[in-house]
Amino acid sequence: MERETNYPNRRTFLKSAVIAAAGCVITKSGEAKKKSDAATALFDGKTLDGWIQVQNSATSFGGGDITDLAGLAKKLTDKSDGVSAFLNDQLDDPVKSGLAAYSPSNTDIKAVRSGLAKNLNKIISGTALYEKTRFKNVQLRPETQELLKQNSHGRELVQLNRQLLEDAFPAELSKSASTGWIVKDGAMASTGAGRGVIYTVNDYGRYRLMFTMRHVSGNPDHQACVLIFCTRPQPEEIPLDALGGIQFQVPNGGHWDYRPGQNNAGGEEFTTVVKPKYDPHEWSRVEILADAATGTARMAVAQPVGGKAQEVLDFKNPTAGKIGPIAWQMHNGGLFDEYKDVVIEPNPKNDGLITLK
Repeated sequence: MERETNYPNRRTFLKSAVIAAAGCVITKSGEAKKKSDAATALFDGKTLDGWIQVQNSATSFGGGDITDLAGLAKKLTDKSDGVSAFLNDQLDDPVKSGLAAYSPSNTDIKAVRSGLAKNLNKIISGTALYEKTRFKNVQLRPETQELLKQNSHGRELVQLNRQLLEDAFPAELSKSASTGWIVKDGAMASTGAGRGVIYTVNDYGRYRLMFTMRHVSGNPDHQACVLIFCTRPQPEEIPLDALGGIQFQVPNGGHWDYRPGQNNAGGEEFTTVVKPKYDPHEWSRVEILADAATGTARMAVAQPVGGKAQEVLDFKNPTAGKIGPIAWQMHNGGLFDEYKDVVIEPNPKNDGLITLK
C-alpha cells in the first residue's frame, strides 16, 4: 500500500545534511559553482524545470518504428515517388535485395526490418534530405515546416530528416515522440513514448541521491532504470545511448554498463549485495551514494517507504567514475515509471548509507 505522508528516512536524511566544506557542482555551461553540502530538491512536484529530455526516437529508427514493412518495401522497390527513389539509391545492396524479395511469410523478415532501420538511420544522419522537388507531393506537418525554417545542424538536423521521412510515409513509419516525460499527480512520469532519458541540468561528482519510485507497467516490460556517471551531450550533438552511463535497475538491482565499448551487464564491478523480491509496482524509497573520483556507487532500497532499507547493489570501477548528470532512463517504448521526492546532497559528510539504520 502506498504511504505518502510519513517519510522518517527522508527526515533523517534532511537533518543529516549539514553545511560542511563547500563543494562544486558543474553547471550546464561548465562553470564551477560553489554549493553547500545541504540537501536540495531536484524536483518540485509541479514542473520539469532543472531537467532535460532526450528521446532516442527523435533521431533514430528502430525496427518497431516500421509499422507497415510490406507497404514500405513495395514503395522503395518500385521507386513510386521522389522520396522512395532517393532512398532506394541510398540503400545497401543486401537491403535492396531483401526488400525486393519480401513477403509476409519470409523467414528473414526480422533481418529485413532490422537492416532497413539501420540504413534509414545512416541516411538521416547524413546531409539534409529536403529538396523541394523531392518532397513536392508530401504534406509536411507544421512542426516539420517549423524545423525547415531553421538552419539545423547536428542532432536537430537528424531530427528534421526523420520527421521528413515520417511525413513522406505516414502509414509506414511511426511518428517520433514529442515528449517522454510529464508531471503527473506530483510525480515525474514516463509517457511510454519510446527509448530515451531525462537528465539533470547540473553535473554531480560525489553525492547522495534519494527518491521515491514505482514501476507502473510495461509492454514490453522492463525494470525502471537510473543512470549515473553519465556523459553530457554537447550542443547539437547526438547523445550517447543512455548517456554512456552506469545503469542501476530499481528496486531489485539489475544493472548495465553503457560506456562506449562496453554495452553489457558488466562483471566484477557490480556486486549484488542481496537479491530482494520487492514488488516494483509498489512505491520504494531509494538511496544512491556515488563518488565519481573513486568510481563507486551503492544503492539501498526500502519497501514500504519509511521502513528500514536493504543494501541491494554496489558498483566499483575507477575508470567508470565521471562527473556528469544523473538520469532516469526509459529503456523502451511502452514503459510507465514514476519518480517523486527527489533530493540530492552534494559532498555528503556521512559516507554511509543512512537509510540502513
